[in-house]
Amino acid sequence: MNTQISYCGLICDGCPIFLATREKDSKTRESMRKSIANLCYENYGLRLQASDISDCDGCKAGTGRLFAGCGNCEIRDCAIGKGYVTCGLCPEFACDKLDRIFHEDPNAKIILKKIRQVHQV
Repeated sequence: MNTQISYCGLICDGCPIFLATREKDSKTRESMRKSIANLCYENYGLRLQASDISDCDGCKAGTGRLFAGCGNCEIRDCAIGKGYVTCGLCPEFACDKLDRIFHEDPNAKIILKKIRQVHQV
């Protein structure tokens, strides 16, 4: 399986919403979505129900199945608007839009820096 990396450097394959989308067993999927809703409340103060956790194939998939939080992402909008497949290719890297992501997941910054090195940006 190819690893899906979002515009901001997060690994989609490790996202609980992405994993719930791929879960075949409906009871397990529902349990996962309840857990995700609880995490959204604990971490972000968002009061969500399991039914609010929509399917998501990743922010670059183009399938139309995208979690609301990803669909409203300013980082995603910026990268698409500038025509970059990842923020690591942007000459303005690392802008302040990425600070929150890097704080929550420092690995995202490492991934984007590696992409910059490979592409010699």
